[in-house]
Amino acid sequence: MSGKTPGHTSGGGRSLKPTRAAALSVVSNTTLVLLKLFAGMVTGSVSIISEAIHSGLDLLAAIIALYSVSQSGKPPDEDHRYGHGKIENISALIEALLIFVAAIWIIVEAYKKIIHGVRVESLAVGLVVMGISAVANYFISALLFRVGKKHDSLALLADGLHLRTDVYTSVGVFIGLGVITLTGIKILDPIVAIAVALLIIYASWELTQRSFTPLLDARLSEEEEAEVRKIVESFKNDYVDFHKLRTRQAGPERHIDLHLVVHPDHPIAEAHALADSIEKTIKERWHRASVLIHMEPCTSRACDTCPNPCPGAANAIGAATPDGEMRV
Repeated sequence: MSGKTPGHTSGGGRSLKPTRAAALSVVSNTTLVLLKLFAGMVTGSVSIISEAIHSGLDLLAAIIALYSVSQSGKPPDEDHRYGHGKIENISALIEALLIFVAAIWIIVEAYKKIIHGVRVESLAVGLVVMGISAVANYFISALLFRVGKKHDSLALLADGLHLRTDVYTSVGVFIGLGVITLTGIKILDPIVAIAVALLIIYASWELTQRSFTPLLDARLSEEEEAEVRKIVESFKNDYVDFHKLRTRQAGPERHIDLHLVVHPDHPIAEAHALADSIEKTIKERWHRASVLIHMEPCTSRACDTCPNPCPGAANAIGAATPDGEMRV
């Protein structure tokens, strides 16, 4: 039986560490919140103020992501034998709820503007700030996606999704302000704000599903389980069969266990070496994987008809069975 604690992804060369990427997101969001609040107060635009609120929640989410990434990287300890990976799922779920609340607030404020009238001034300031916001968030979100995928960090991917949504909404507000500048139709401002909120709600729903499912110990995706099976089957000449494959994910960590059937006369040292080889190959695919392999002796004596005979089975054909009969 083999079961080792998950390893850590070795970021080589110039690759950015998850904690540094999360910290960069905090700095970026802080700057954008201040810029948008300034632009919103100068212009009186509810769509810009709604964007400032959105970025404020993005900042809170970035802080939560920074904390969760720093904690999830800790190795298993006495109180957390399976590691700390699920803190990233909890972090992402909190982020999803935060942006959902922000979206509802934006819709309420936009509705008030539609009912009581709209006052929008100094559009040039708003256009500049929203343009800067869109460009900055595009590059930061791209960085978070890249580092998040490399390190399997759901918290970074969630933070990147927030910022990418902010890119789309900033572009929407930019276009809305541009149309107001050209046409003078100020009612477009709260309408654009509502459209922004609907995009945020959609992103929140997707993130909620992605972060909540692993908390229920759902299996890995069909594609990833197929990869696990392919890896195990690459050693098929060294065992009889395998079954009871179980998988789950906790943040960046994957937990995989299975039963491996070997020849009853297989030396325990060789069986253990086989389990280590399978585990090593799985970890080459997912660095932070915990693999548990339970060895079982083959109980079938029909070696001559076995579709995948184990080593030495051919020599066993013709030998006496436990009841004294000979195999043919």
